[in-house]
Amino acid sequence: MIRVQRETFDVGAEIAGLCAGDTAAGGVCVFIGRVREFAHGAALQAMTLEHYPGMTERQLQALEAEAQRRWLLEKTLIIHRYGRLLPGEAIVLVVTAAAHREAAFDACRFLIDCLKTTAPFWKAEETAAGSRWVDACAADDAATLGWQDGAAEGGS
Repeated sequence: MIRVQRETFDVGAEIAGLCAGDTAAGGVCVFIGRVREFAHGAALQAMTLEHYPGMTERQLQALEAEAQRRWLLEKTLIIHRYGRLLPGEAIVLVVTAAAHREAAFDACRFLIDCLKTTAPFWKAEETAAGSRWVDACAADDAATLGWQDGAAEGGS
């Protein structure tokens, strides 16, 4: 399930809703991405996320389908917010449920790694000195490239 939304979300309620009635999943892995307090040594006042409507959802659906192809997953959930967010607020939630923990962990890591570099989101950081667009991170690119090379195919 994919959702791109401006509104905040309740992590506990989202996990409970995803897992309700599911007795096949023995492992559930959760990643929550939040707005940090500092960026490049400066106190962050806010972060604004923009996205390409329609294209963003299609890319997230493609990532979800690829994770389901690689691992035996019972369920997945990706929620990504856009708009102006404050430090401490949740940006993204990725939940993967599988019969075994290895598949849940690997799929969750795959989804967040690839989401960071392939989903059309743009971030602007707002500090006392002004606002600036955030450039792509080499470490994020390297993580995604590792998955493209076929890392952790399949899974339990």
